[in-house]
Amino acid sequence: MAKYVELYTKAKMPILGLGTWKSPPGKVTDAIKKAIDVGYRHFDCAYVYQNEDEVGSGIQEKIKAGIVKREDLFVVSKLWCTFHEKHLVKGACKKTLTSLKLDYLDLYLIHWPVGFKAGDELFPADEKGLTIPSNTNILDTWEAMEELVDAGLVKAIGVSNFNHEQIERILNKPGLKYKPANNQVECHPYLTQEKLINYCQSKGISVTAYSPLGSPDRPWAKPEDPSLLDDPKIKEIAAKHNKTAAQVLIRFHIQRNVIVIPKSITPARIEENFKVFDFELSKQEMETILSFNRNWRVCALSTCASHKEYPFKVEY
Repeated sequence: MAKYVELYTKAKMPILGLGTWKSPPGKVTDAIKKAIDVGYRHFDCAYVYQNEDEVGSGIQEKIKAGIVKREDLFVVSKLWCTFHEKHLVKGACKKTLTSLKLDYLDLYLIHWPVGFKAGDELFPADEKGLTIPSNTNILDTWEAMEELVDAGLVKAIGVSNFNHEQIERILNKPGLKYKPANNQVECHPYLTQEKLINYCQSKGISVTAYSPLGSPDRPWAKPEDPSLLDDPKIKEIAAKHNKTAAQVLIRFHIQRNVIVIPKSITPARIEENFKVFDFELSKQEMETILSFNRNWRVCALSTCASHKEYPFKVEY
């Protein structure tokens, strides 16, 4: 099994990365350092996670100590929704680079297809609590993303939470300079995304799965929500391989050639989540896991459901 997915740019993206959403600032520097010691080389970040400064400190310490070189690492970040206006994109990217203490990103994604009103608030809301949209166009934002590649600030660009119709619009854009190299979407056995993954891979666009463990620490979890890590059928498959449920959930993506970014700040789990290259799920087990799909989303961004670019109104 390859430990990389090759992007159409020929860059090799490690198939397993460390997610940093919900990693508290006080803990994330140590998590990054631990992950580098364990062997992680891919780090998934975003402006909206508000911890890029600490992520950067962890990376910087390991580079200074001579443990890794910058070119050994694959660092991803994302353009937040309040920066979709063309003239704001470069500044947003530079802010992220400054926080991460890097001079380029390996991959920079448009975090969501929905644009929000520009300003200091990450989630500008009206009196009803609904997010205030910006009157921006995905295609204009994409042109600004392309300029980042030409400026040498990023090696590749992509999207996140885009449906196939939105990707299709970019691919069909007159004068397109660089197609998306990646689409990062929520994916796990309760949201298997078969159609979207097949579509992206058929277009030479790699896919990254976020919340692969079902994001048990999401702030809005309800007691009655399904729990992947406690799913008896997943635990049964794990026991058969002498592995944990988390390891099975991570391996599931690797075998679909889907990049996967489990988040942890716990040293033992950071290590456990990386031990997924020494076993293989059978074809039957893969089919069983795929059959768990129930189109259940952790991240539905429902405050934006009326936005013109809300991505989850179509099937995929």
